[in-house]
Formats: sequence, structure tokens, C-alpha cells
Amino acid sequence: MSSTQWFLVSLALVVSLLDCRVEGSEAQPGRAAVKEVIAVSVEAQGRWPGAPQPPSELIRAVEWSPAATVIRRADGSDNWPITWADDDQLYTAYGDGRGFEPKVNKKLSLGFAKVSGGPHDFIGTNIRTETGERLGDGRSGPKASGMLCVGGVLYMLVRNTGNSQVAWSEDHARTWRWADWKFETSFGAPTFLNFGRNYAGARDDYVYLYSNDHDSAYEPGDRMVMARVPKDRIRERNAYEFFQGLDAQGQPLWTGDIRDRVAVFVHPGRCYRSAVSYNAGLKRYLWCQILPESTDSRGPRYQGGFGIYEAPDPWGPWRTAFYTENWDMGPGESSSLPTKWMSADGRTCHLLFSGDDCFSVRKVTLHAR
Repeated sequence: MSSTQWFLVSLALVVSLLDCRVEGSEAQPGRAAVKEVIAVSVEAQGRWPGAPQPPSELIRAVEWSPAATVIRRADGSDNWPITWADDDQLYTAYGDGRGFEPKVNKKLSLGFAKVSGGPHDFIGTNIRTETGERLGDGRSGPKASGMLCVGGVLYMLVRNTGNSQVAWSEDHARTWRWADWKFETSFGAPTFLNFGRNYAGARDDYVYLYSNDHDSAYEPGDRMVMARVPKDRIRERNAYEFFQGLDAQGQPLWTGDIRDRVAVFVHPGRCYRSAVSYNAGLKRYLWCQILPESTDSRGPRYQGGFGIYEAPDPWGPWRTAFYTENWDMGPGESSSLPTKWMSADGRTCHLLFSGDDCFSVRKVTLHAR
């Protein structure tokens, strides 16, 4: 099925941002009318029942390694946004825990680690940093939701700071500097799009961000939103532009006014925490999205579902590669597909997820056409 053959059967909602602002404020004359269509395809209810997007035309099947093969480290810590840095190491951040063995001496809301090696023999090493570590618990403590390495500099998106904030390190997470501004509208749980080592293989000179369209990381939204910023201006708030839809030729439109943002992905009431990475072998963007619901009182770390969606461009069109509302183990409250752990042909990847409140890794094979 091509991107122009969607059947709008289960939901069709047209929103004009000229008449109805995202924040619920009154319309402002003179702004361009921007419309977005929220659609669910009938085919999405076939191979992947309940999925919000049609099935992938490229990835025909997803095969997970047996549950017994999952590797778990750093028990008692979660989150784990991760990036492949210039020194060939993976850098990550954890929340509400004490990291890898030997564990740090106190529970941190925000802690850091370096991960060396491959997906089967990796070694995690905690990194102590007075300027980066934060204390607190749950909503009261700052936590990382996105990590990226560009030009040898680590950038971090931090949630629970009202709403989120940018920090950066020029010495591989040993010291951090924090932006003097914050995203105060939406972007409650932002993440970066990761390409290859030190941002190698990037499509252009921009860095892309995604988030649930909510002020909080703890409240699911109806949609995901997107922003971009020149890779040499990530520290500057006025350099950010927000996705405003597609033009008649299917090219993205961008606006400097965050109030004019529109959806890049829609799943009513279920847009939560996520991570995006580029699969160079398959030439596809892969977006892992956790579902917010769980039948376990401890949350998705112990029971729940998630989806993996693919697209040829950072703005879509998104198709379902995998979707479940009840995985065979807890998917965690965050998951990603680290680019360092993807095979050259893109068909073998490894999911990093916070299931069982650990740094959990599971091999996944993508059977592509």
C-alpha cells in the first residue's frame, strides 16, 4: 500500500490551527491556516491489531530472540537514552537508581554511564559528575530523555525541569553545562534522532527532536510533535523550528513559533515516551514508542506494550513494523535501537529497554522485503 492509499475509516479529525490553538487560547488573526488530518488505516487492524499506523511495506516480519537470551545489567535503574560517540563508546544516562556494578553510593535521579563493547559482551561503567548528577525521585527529579553526540560533544535533553532543558558535555559526560532556557510549552519528554557514530550519516546539518505533545513526561498525549535545530546551534533556543506539516509536494514546513506546531504522529491518548534512530542498512528511521498503560501496579517496566514504526524521512509517513499491547515481558518505560548495535545490512538490531528496571538488551531481526 502506497503512502497515498490510506483508508480513513476509524478516525478522521481535521484541526485548523487558525481557529483552534494547541494551548486552547483564542485564535490570532494573520496566522497561516495549517491543517492536519488524523487517520487510522483499516490495514493497521490486520497484521498489527490496534496499531495506529498501517503496516510497513518494507519490514514484513519482526523476530525477537527468546526471552531467556535477554541480557540485564544495572538492576534498579531505568530510562537509558543512549548515543554513539566519537570515541566509539556508547554514552547513556539512568534515572532513580545507582547505575552499573559497582554501583554508586547513593540513588540518583540523573546519573551517567559509558557502555563499551557489543550487545552481547558490553561493559557498563558509571561516570561521576558533580555538574551533571541530580537528586530527587519520580516526578520531582530531573531525568534524561534524550542523548546525542555531535562533533565530539554530548548533548542531553532533560525532562522534569518544567518542561525540559538542554545540557551538554565536552569531555564525555564528566562535566556538564546547562542551557539558561527551557521548553515551557509541550516537549515534556523530548528525545533526539540518532544517526551513526558522532552523528555520522546524518541527512543534513540539522538535529531533530521528538516528544509527546504534553508539558509532562508522565501524561500521554494525543500526538507526537517534532522540532529541528542546526547542529551547531543546539544551545540556542531561538534557533529551533517546529514541524508545521507538509506542503503540496510532501515537503516539510517549519515554523519558529511553537504554537503553530502540528502532529508528526498521532495515537490518541497513547503518545508517551519514545526514541528515534536511523537504520542506515535499511535506509529507514525507526521510532520506538512505549504505551502508557500497564496491568502491573509498577508500570510498563513489568507489563505493557510498545510499537516500532518506520519511515523513509524523519517526518514520515510512519508505518508499523511491530506493535503489541502485551509483550512477552515488560518493555520498560523507555526503549531504543542503538545505531552502534545494528548490522551493516540493518536487519539485525538490538533493543535497549528498561524492562525489569534494568539496562535490558534483546536481539531483534527485521525481515525486510
